[in-house]
Amino acid sequence: MARVSLTDIKKVYGSTEVIKGVDIDIADGEFVVFVGPSGCGKSTLLRMIAGLEDISDGTLTIGERVVNDLPPKDRSIAMVFQSYAIFPHMTVRENLAFGLTIAKAPKAEKDAKVAEAARILQMEHLLERRPSQLSGGQRQRVAIGRAIVRHPGVFLFDEPLSNLDAALRVDMRMELAKLHADLGATMIYVTHDQVEAMTLADKIVVLNAGVVQQVGSPLELYHHPANLFVAGFIGSPKMNFLKARVEAIDPTGVKVASGDLGTLVLPRGGVAASVGDEVTVGLRPHHLAQNGQGIGGQVILVERLGNETLAVARLPSGQQIVAALPGDVEIAPGAPLGLAPMADKASLFLGSGLAA
Repeated sequence: MARVSLTDIKKVYGSTEVIKGVDIDIADGEFVVFVGPSGCGKSTLLRMIAGLEDISDGTLTIGERVVNDLPPKDRSIAMVFQSYAIFPHMTVRENLAFGLTIAKAPKAEKDAKVAEAARILQMEHLLERRPSQLSGGQRQRVAIGRAIVRHPGVFLFDEPLSNLDAALRVDMRMELAKLHADLGATMIYVTHDQVEAMTLADKIVVLNAGVVQQVGSPLELYHHPANLFVAGFIGSPKMNFLKARVEAIDPTGVKVASGDLGTLVLPRGGVAASVGDEVTVGLRPHHLAQNGQGIGGQVILVERLGNETLAVARLPSGQQIVAALPGDVEIAPGAPLGLAPMADKASLFLGSGLAA
């Protein structure tokens, strides 16, 4: 396996800079997920690592080698695409062995590596079938298996689950997590789905408009977002944002207030704000307790999910807020809703959008 290092990586198309000086270090054996909205540059960045896009500036290192100018076949990488890209006229066995056949590997080596990949992916019983006889999840496993037989230093995944239905996506997420545990391989995975990022990653790289917004573990990004963009992108349902003004600051906390929020004391010191500053308070839907004091509104929508109930309420200012309430609570549109925010869980952002 191999470590991957990106140093001041840039990509320019004409006069448009789409990747704007990215610095990322990926440890040997780490599962890293690039996540962000459509058009943020995550797939372009992955393709630059793969050698499918030229690097306009910066240094890309895989293992101990600078690979900027190396073709994909010499980079010790294997890529799994969103489309399965498997040959319909070949059996699963022939698809798995295709790269080795092109490389004119000995038959014994081919057979051993195909058997190993089939065992890892639990596909031994499918080796003589053709793609038309497979489900979508099985076809994606064939594509992953074709990467495994190459024994690459780095696995690259470009939204590999996007073409699967919801149930299969969950199953394949678990299979990919198990595959990573079994292989101990370095994996770089691109997705726009933050749930995939949270459940799969050792480390998440959040991108927006070609710029890295934050790098960290899933829980670090969830509990300590660096800015408003990360806070709003990571977590489902998304974080609520309420405008407020700083009323007081002391070494143990900061007191903020607004018409919607009431008064809230956030128990934290060292806040980079001053009394009178306009700030944004971030409250996750799961950090709002029903029948509490502080935030009052009128319910306009209820979504019952069984294990929890999502209540959307309109606040006095007209802004909407989402609360995730445990279980199947008795609540209906039109009813008043009182919510108590968990102050120790709240996030605070300055006027610049950065975390305070």
